[in-house]
Amino acid sequence: MTATTNASNLSGLDYRAEAARLGPPVTPIIDVHTHINGTDACDVFREAMDLFGVERVWSMTMLEEVESVRERLDGRLEPIAVPDFRAPDRRHAHGPGYLERIERYRELGARIVKFWSAPRIVDLAEDSGAAGFLRLDGETRRAGMKLACDLDMAIMVHVADPDTWFRTKYADASRYGTKRDQYVPFERVLDDFDTPFIAAHLGGWPEDLEFLDGLLTRHDNLHLDASATKWIVREISRHEPAAVVDFLTRHAGRILFGSDIVTLDQHLRAAEEDESNEMTRKAASRAEAFDLYASRYWALRTLWETDHDGTSPIADPDLHLIDPDHHDPMDAPRLRGVSLPHDLQTTFYREAATAFAALLPTS
Repeated sequence: MTATTNASNLSGLDYRAEAARLGPPVTPIIDVHTHINGTDACDVFREAMDLFGVERVWSMTMLEEVESVRERLDGRLEPIAVPDFRAPDRRHAHGPGYLERIERYRELGARIVKFWSAPRIVDLAEDSGAAGFLRLDGETRRAGMKLACDLDMAIMVHVADPDTWFRTKYADASRYGTKRDQYVPFERVLDDFDTPFIAAHLGGWPEDLEFLDGLLTRHDNLHLDASATKWIVREISRHEPAAVVDFLTRHAGRILFGSDIVTLDQHLRAAEEDESNEMTRKAASRAEAFDLYASRYWALRTLWETDHDGTSPIADPDLHLIDPDHHDPMDAPRLRGVSLPHDLQTTFYREAATAFAALLPTS
């Protein structure tokens, strides 16, 4: 049966058949960066996990859904603590409210605390009436990191956003800072807190492997996850494959596989009240939700395992963002595989995650 096309399947691929064609990965995969929520959406996601050889996920699941998501995924969930981004009182939600939430997550087995520090925190902080209170090395975030350390938890940080956004959304450097500016407070907390860190999305700078090399060299407690499928596919494909293999080899064991898949029950039905929410508009049926989740695993396994060289089946609006005269929001970038050697795939897909988990308490 021919699949229909959508933003996650521009090529009309049958992702079930594509999974069979790829075959099992060299080792069962641990996906260390997801956002799994919903009940029916979990069932759709679980099929994608099974098809593409993903054994377990670490997920920024909402606190209130951890137990139900864990059950729907047959226990294959490691929760990651996150604030309540829906709370109207943001100062409380990201301050004392988050401290309370971290302790509750810990009771549910979470061993990692997430601190979101994209440049947009400037806007979020101002909207809450307290400019600067979410700075990564500020008092509020340090209180959360200290609690994480007291509870023997690791820290995950989202440091920066794509270069494409610094050319457009964050073009006002007087407000948001340059991209390099984002790493000044991050390196301070790396020095000040002797606990394992994960910097999401290849440290926020997959465009610059040389910078990442220096960051990892300076900080022994730092690890990176390679999540954010569209961003990773676009930017890793621009590097020479040999340079990517060399980078991952040099830092083997400190780069972890991730996808950044977001699941929501809203993905299984046409948007009604949620039309303004970008996340809920990514799919509008069970079939589209499956394509949304499966496409990320297809693209990432194709990128890391093969020598494929073609157009990604996933629309990437950043192309339109930086060049609206030549791209529309449904255009897709090149996907050029880097063909990681099997031993490196084993480390990247699984061993790096198990080694990181071994640094943390088991309960």
